[in-house]
Amino acid sequence: MTKVLFVSNDPLIFDAESAVYARMREYATLFDELHVISRAPQSSRTEIQEQNLTLYPVSGFLALYTRTRCVIRERGIDVVSAQDPFEYGLIAYFASRGTRAKLHIQLHTDMFSPYFRWHPLWNVVRLCIARFVFARAYGIRVISEHLKSSLEASSYKLKATQVVLPIFVDIERLRSAPEDAAIAARFGSFRTRILVVARLEPEKNVSLAIRAFAASAPRDSCLIIVGEGRERESLQRFAKRLNVEERVFFEGAQNAVLYYKIADLVLVTSHYEGYGLVIIEALASGVPVVATDVGIAREAGAIVAKPEEFADALSGWFKSGSRHDGLHGYPYVNKASYLEQFKKDLELCTKQP
Repeated sequence: MTKVLFVSNDPLIFDAESAVYARMREYATLFDELHVISRAPQSSRTEIQEQNLTLYPVSGFLALYTRTRCVIRERGIDVVSAQDPFEYGLIAYFASRGTRAKLHIQLHTDMFSPYFRWHPLWNVVRLCIARFVFARAYGIRVISEHLKSSLEASSYKLKATQVVLPIFVDIERLRSAPEDAAIAARFGSFRTRILVVARLEPEKNVSLAIRAFAASAPRDSCLIIVGEGRERESLQRFAKRLNVEERVFFEGAQNAVLYYKIADLVLVTSHYEGYGLVIIEALASGVPVVATDVGIAREAGAIVAKPEEFADALSGWFKSGSRHDGLHGYPYVNKASYLEQFKKDLELCTKQP
């Protein structure tokens, strides 16, 4: 058993009703102590302690560094795990320097994608930080074989062995979820229902899905977009410009599970993904996926298409594609097996010289 500290940037950690908070409680059962320090909005600035789990909300990067350094020293932390190799990894490194705590870095995004490098330009600096941080990490968790291969092929100097530890998805919950009668009725007049689940942000490239739908989908099909973001209005205008606005539905932020139950196909059009949770959830629900070559798409069994060939891939699916598909190569038998691997990954850091 060990004492672990997470350096995070997820305000939902402080919401007792959130899935993130529940996950922290599960992680806490694996260690002697679990401490989580995260930036949080003003409304969440109350420290939370529940048995061996302690959550510390802070206001900014300086406070994050100061609190992290204090907790490492006061609690005798063994492992400090940062959610990324960028700003949070850098804070974790400097806060743990000169202590017994071993630095553990998690990589959840495809930082080697050409699109990531320049969008936004600040990512150029982040990549320089990552080079510095990775060279000093005692443990590295990546969430897909694709990321592992990219990191190994890079010029980054690593002293730690990478561990591939995908995100856990509750497969049984997805498969056993009931169909929502109201949602099914709303879209019941369409023969084929295409689904996009994504934040409406530039890196998700949702305009590609709308363009492919307009070019290839029959009139008796619809495109359902679940998610919210800054691009919503421009995407609505784009759908209108392509004369498909009556068949493209913007649902906002909703429970995606309810939409997988009525979908015939899921489109994933991102410029880059570290993992691709939507791909896993859709395939686990038995829904085929057409995706750009991102994250775990190939490993999981999605139909992979280049952006310039996406409309053709969608057209091909309408003509002869599978109407039911399954998830390939998912590594966890159940949540217990995931938690055991999660624990081993962090404890491995303590054995490094």
